[in-house]
Amino acid sequence: MTDWSRLSHAYGAADDIPALLGRIAAEPNAELWSDLWSALCHQGSVYSASFAALPWLTGTAESGNREQAVNALVLAGAIVAGTGQSHGAGDVRTEHAAEIATLLRTVDQYRRTAPDRGEYIHLMEAMLAFEGVVGWSEDLAWGLGNEEYGISCPDCEANLFIVFGARGFFSTGDDYAVADGDIETRALRPAAPTDLDGIGRRLHDLALADGQREVAHALTHVFGHATCPDCEADFSVAGQIGADW
Repeated sequence: MTDWSRLSHAYGAADDIPALLGRIAAEPNAELWSDLWSALCHQGSVYSASFAALPWLTGTAESGNREQAVNALVLAGAIVAGTGQSHGAGDVRTEHAAEIATLLRTVDQYRRTAPDRGEYIHLMEAMLAFEGVVGWSEDLAWGLGNEEYGISCPDCEANLFIVFGARGFFSTGDDYAVADGDIETRALRPAAPTDLDGIGRRLHDLALADGQREVAHALTHVFGHATCPDCEADFSVAGQIGADW
């Protein structure tokens, strides 16, 4: 039996969490899920109560209600991605090995049947968290979902945007989203799918197998190359995203 009063979340003692979980189970809505996120994974930070909630999140993920399951899987993924933080919950991956294994099986099921790009990307990120992949399990969905990554040039250290999607496929040092006139850009050079390896090849092939061709196309740019408009340095996009971690 969990003694929630001995655990903490973003706002202090966690003795209010059981009531919140009960309300979500009885009458789920976006506001209650937002409250749970705010308490257990506030701006990516996790706490002792975050991991104590994993059994409940696992049960909810197996409930058969897709909306509830996806909410639970994405939050659980964000929590598990934070296992390397200082949280006072001990060896989380050992203590919650059974839940994490179940979450991984369940996220694979829902990922393969995701109805849209946004849900797919978040479930892919959760999958990486349950697998213990460092880095991409925290930043994959933000970049793919927003169709951009903010990085620094490895040579001149200029702040750059790597943009891929509806707004084009380019690198720029300008704030392109609010620019009134022309901006200086350099075209991205996507990787050929046959040249991908490691995590890039795996994610690309998964996206294709799951029918997510837009995601697969975006990944060829994430794991491709870019040029800095300021100093003309060429670099690996994924390599620089990783370096900025």
